[in-house]
Amino acid sequence: MKIAIAGNIASGKSTVQKILEDAGFKILDTDKCGHEALKNPEVKKAFSYLDIFENGEISRHKLGELVFNNPQIKQQLESLVHPIIKQDIQNFFEQNKTDKFLFVGIPLVFEAKMENLFDKIVFVFADDKTRLQRLVKRNNFTEEYALLRINSQLPQEKKLACCDYVIDNNGSVEELKTLVTDFISKLN
Repeated sequence: MKIAIAGNIASGKSTVQKILEDAGFKILDTDKCGHEALKNPEVKKAFSYLDIFENGEISRHKLGELVFNNPQIKQQLESLVHPIIKQDIQNFFEQNKTDKFLFVGIPLVFEAKMENLFDKIVFVFADDKTRLQRLVKRNNFTEEYALLRINSQLPQEKKLACCDYVIDNNGSVEELKTLVTDFISKLN
């Protein structure tokens, strides 16, 4: 079974992925795939006209600030990076096809229109206020920039109806572990 772990920024997807990994499941983290995709020569060439490079590599920080203020550059980036990520997902499934359950952490599954790659979609949910607090604290963002990042994604409410499972992450890490354990038991 191919399972997407989705959720908007600062919802707790990485923590859910870690819990699943600790339980022995294989996980592909598409955030890491996206970071690797920025090293792709075609991607670097497409953005060579921008002041976003440090030591010959695209600075994720500089690119992030630019992308979230410029929809055209965001669209260009996604048109180059999403096909690379899709191929990484397909390779992961092929390389691990004997596993009963495979998980892919993919925050933008709906935005990237990759829902059809998965048998089930799990959505990690945290209310907007909680996510804002986490972003400001975790990433040292200003509240204004954190809101810009939050508002760049489709609203959670639109995604919830399209998911097979929802894991509520408004509580503690211990509560989250219990919810993930319950979810795993429903899979078997």
